[in-house]
Amino acid sequence: MQPLVIQRIFGLLLMIFSFTQLPPVLVAVIYKDGALTPFLHAFAYSSIAGLLIWLPVHKHRKELRLRDGFIVVVLFWVVLGLSGSLPFLLAETPGMSFTDSVFESISGLTTTGATVLTGIDDLPHSILYYRQQLQWLGGMGIIVLAVAILPMLGVGGMQLYRAETPGPIKDNKLTPRITETAKALWYIYLSLTIVCALAYWLAGMSGFDAIAHSFSTVAIGGFSTHDASMGYFNSALIESIAVVFMLMAGINFALHFMSWRSLSIRPYISDPEVRAYFTVLSLTAVVMTLYLYFGEVMGDESLGNALHHGIFQAVSIGTTTGFTTAEYFNWPRFLPVMLLFVSFIGGCAGSTGGGIKVIRFLLMFKQGAREIRRLVHPSAQISIKLGGTAMPFRILDAVWGFFAAYIAFFIVMLLALMATGLDQVTAFSAVAACMNNLGPGLGDVGANYQGINDTAKWVLVFAMMLGRLEIFTLLVLLTPTFWRH
Repeated sequence: MQPLVIQRIFGLLLMIFSFTQLPPVLVAVIYKDGALTPFLHAFAYSSIAGLLIWLPVHKHRKELRLRDGFIVVVLFWVVLGLSGSLPFLLAETPGMSFTDSVFESISGLTTTGATVLTGIDDLPHSILYYRQQLQWLGGMGIIVLAVAILPMLGVGGMQLYRAETPGPIKDNKLTPRITETAKALWYIYLSLTIVCALAYWLAGMSGFDAIAHSFSTVAIGGFSTHDASMGYFNSALIESIAVVFMLMAGINFALHFMSWRSLSIRPYISDPEVRAYFTVLSLTAVVMTLYLYFGEVMGDESLGNALHHGIFQAVSIGTTTGFTTAEYFNWPRFLPVMLLFVSFIGGCAGSTGGGIKVIRFLLMFKQGAREIRRLVHPSAQISIKLGGTAMPFRILDAVWGFFAAYIAFFIVMLLALMATGLDQVTAFSAVAACMNNLGPGLGDVGANYQGINDTAKWVLVFAMMLGRLEIFTLLVLLTPTFWRH
């Protein structure tokens, strides 16, 4: 381990991140909302702290090693999450505690979208903008992390693809190609955001709402500038635009890169994960629509009404975005529970979506089907293929190892929340929503997380981090083996 290398990168990250606390200053000036000072103070504290950490070791330049990479990745989310909480903590409105400030910041950066805030419509514009910006920056960090960094550390959903999957990066070691990859991903991410904002604006949103919601849509975050979320606009056109961009953001960004480079949609069509992704969401949308229509859940017998609510909620929850058009958590129990379980699958590997990832579920399904065939043909050598390529046993072992770790941590955190006094429905849905980076849950956390105790909030902060870092990245730091020389 190289502490000085880690310290240098840590300081740089903090200084760079501090500048992201300046755009809300401009918003505060434009809207004269009185929230200027907290962002200036937060910028000063973060930048000075970063400078003091970086300055003593700024000349210490060595190649980052594998073990250092794990620490840097975890520090990226922990430290920036703490730094990002400063404006919430310092602002008089909404007047948040330290626990609530960290919860909101981590929820934003991990694109979870779980909020402790109420009366969102009445908050200062600068605070509203800052929440959305946190998700957008977190989404970009997730893409670079998932496609460019984690595969090289041997972790993450993109590791399942390795050299067999077309994408902007195929190397397994840290090289200058990371810079090229990150730049290409940045252009794609920024372009999607701009187009999404323009579409929202043309559909009737104000300029502020269009930019704010484009941030959380492309990041699959789910924060909104209104308590009623997307239901505030009461527009089928706006909801349709959201569905399109949520679907795009839930797809592997490496495929966006390949499609853009080849000017063809063939990378999407030929990708088995994308096909499984659309199959799951389509089936969910059909079940939702039929249940809403025949059950008259919305109090409206119109098929069109059931269709647009069914499709929107299926895509929003299925991709782990978390936007809502209605209080879906108050629908008949079958629907919200089904949606919650669909969020366990989540988006594709290398996307801003959360969950276990489609690729892992696809491989587990194929492995289950193989075991059934082996019962009929015990001596047969049956390989599991993805896109025509046989998957190595190491990858299959990694998938089941991930799933086992996921379930184990889920159970431990569920019991921990229940031990703090939460009921079963609230505890189960809260852990699922935070670990899958979904946001809204059921029971007492359907509308927001304000009413639960501080201990539960810290457990859920850990759940958000665990889900976003795909468990092993964080788990490896907790093992004695990692710290041995």
